Amino acid sequence: MRVLPPAARAYILAAVLGAVLCVAPAFVDPATPWTSVGLLTLLYLGCELVKVCPLLGSRVPEGLGSFFPVVLAAVFLLPPAAAALVALPGGLAGTVVQRPAGVRRVWHAAQQSIAAWAAGQAYGLLRGPAALGGGLLGGSGPPALSAPLPAPPDPAAWVADFPYVVLPAAAAAAAFCLVLTALDGGVLAAAERRPAATAWRGLLTRSLAPHCVHGLAGLMMAVMWRSPYGLPAALLVLLPMYISCWVFAQYHRERAAHQATIRALVQAVDIKDRYTRGHSERVGQASAMIARELGMAEDRLEVVRIAGILHDVGKLGVPTRLLRKDGPLTPEERRVIELHPEYGHEMVRGIGFLGEARSAILHHHERVDGSGYPYGLTGEQIPVLARVVAVADAFDAMTSTRSYSRARPVPTALAELERCAGAHFDPAMVRALVGAIGRQGWHPVVTSDDDLQVIAGGPALSALPAQIRDNSAARPGPGTAPAARPPAPARTPGADSPGGGAG
Repeated sequence: MRVLPPAARAYILAAVLGAVLCVAPAFVDPATPWTSVGLLTLLYLGCELVKVCPLLGSRVPEGLGSFFPVVLAAVFLLPPAAAALVALPGGLAGTVVQRPAGVRRVWHAAQQSIAAWAAGQAYGLLRGPAALGGGLLGGSGPPALSAPLPAPPDPAAWVADFPYVVLPAAAAAAAFCLVLTALDGGVLAAAERRPAATAWRGLLTRSLAPHCVHGLAGLMMAVMWRSPYGLPAALLVLLPMYISCWVFAQYHRERAAHQATIRALVQAVDIKDRYTRGHSERVGQASAMIARELGMAEDRLEVVRIAGILHDVGKLGVPTRLLRKDGPLTPEERRVIELHPEYGHEMVRGIGFLGEARSAILHHHERVDGSGYPYGLTGEQIPVLARVVAVADAFDAMTSTRSYSRARPVPTALAELERCAGAHFDPAMVRALVGAIGRQGWHPVVTSDDDLQVIAGGPALSALPAQIRDNSAARPGPGTAPAARPPAPARTPGADSPGGGAG
C-alpha cells in the first residue's frame, strides 16, 4: 500500500469497507443457505485456482481470468449479501501479474463483492427470483441444493418464466458490469492520477458484451441448478463455458507475446537512434489513419500499424555512429544507411505473425517513379502497405525536430507531400492522409523523447500506453509550430525532405 498515492489507498480502503457492508447481512440472516453458498464459493474458487494448475500451463493474463458466470449464477440463486460473499474468495485467488500483488487481490475481491451485491439488488427489483421459479434459495423456494432435487408434483411450478426471466438477468449482468467498470475507472484515476474524463473512457464499451455473455451462462447454470437434476446439470453448462474462456485466454497470451516482441524491437531502435525516438509509434499511428481512410478491414489495418511501427527495425544493423552523426553523410555512409530496409526484412522474416508487414518493412523507401531503394520499384510494383508507410514515414520526418532539421507545421508537411505525389508517393495514399488529418487533426500518441522520460518515472501502477495518451492532452493541435530550439548542425541537403531522407 505504501507505493500507492494517498488517494488510491483511501479509495481501496473505502471499497473494502463497502464489501464488508455488502456481505455482513449474510451472517445475521438466519435464512442464508450456507450449503449453497459454500458450494458456489468452492466452485468459483476452483475456477480461479485451476488457472494456475501446472497441468494447464502458465498463468493466464490478468483481466481475463475471473470466471463471472459462477458469480452471476450466485446472484440469480442467492440473496444479494450471500452472492457478494461468494465472490470474495475467488477474487482473492484471482491471477495477478503486476505488483503490488496483495493489494490487487484485495481490490479485486472487494470490487467483485460490491458488484455482485449491486447485481443482486437489480435482479430482485425486477422480480427475477420469482421469474426463475421458487424464489431465492434459503427463502420461499426449495431447500439448499446440496443434492439433486426430487421432481415436484407440479413441474410447471418449477419452470422459469421465459422469456421474462431474461430481462432481470440482463439487468443484473449490466449492473455487475457497470459497477466493476465504475470502480475500475475510479482506481485508475486515483492510482495513476489520470484525468476523470479519460479514466473511464472505453471501459464500459469493452466490458459490456463479455459480461452479458457471462450473465447468459450464469442464468443457464441457475436454471439447471433449480431443475430436478440439480448441481450435475449446472456443471454441464459451466464446463463448455469455462473451456471457451480458457481458449480465449490462450489466444490473448499469444497476442500479448506478439505485442511484447514488437515493443522490444521498437525500444531497441529508439535506444540506438535517439533522434528518432517515438518516430516508430507515430509512423504506426499515421499508417493506421491512412489505412482506415482507405477503408481497409480491421485485421489488415492492424498489420499496417505494425508495419509502420517496425519499418525502421533494420537500423539495428546500421553502425550507431552513422545514426547519431550530426554532420553531413558521405555517399558511402548514406549507402550503408540505405541498407536498413533489407536488414529489417532479414530480422523479421522468421516472425510469422507479421505477415504482409514484412514486405512493407523492405519496400517503405521505394518511390513510385523508381528513384527509391533498395530495388528501385515503380508504381504498382511497390506493395500497398509499403506505399502507406512511405507517406506516413515522410510526414512524421517533416513534422518532427531532429538534429539536422526543424519540425515543419502540419499544413506545410501535407502540402509538401501533395507536391511530391505521383513522383515520390502514391497520390491515393497522400489524399487519404490529408483527408484523415483534415477531419481528425494530428494528435500523436508519442511526440518526443521527453514523453518517454516522463513515462519512465511514472507511478507504480501506471500502464505505459495509458500515460502516453494522457500526456497528449495538452499538446498543440495540428499546424501549431513547435517551440524554438537551438540551431542544429547541418546535414546532407534535402535529407529532411519527403524523398531525400534515409531514415
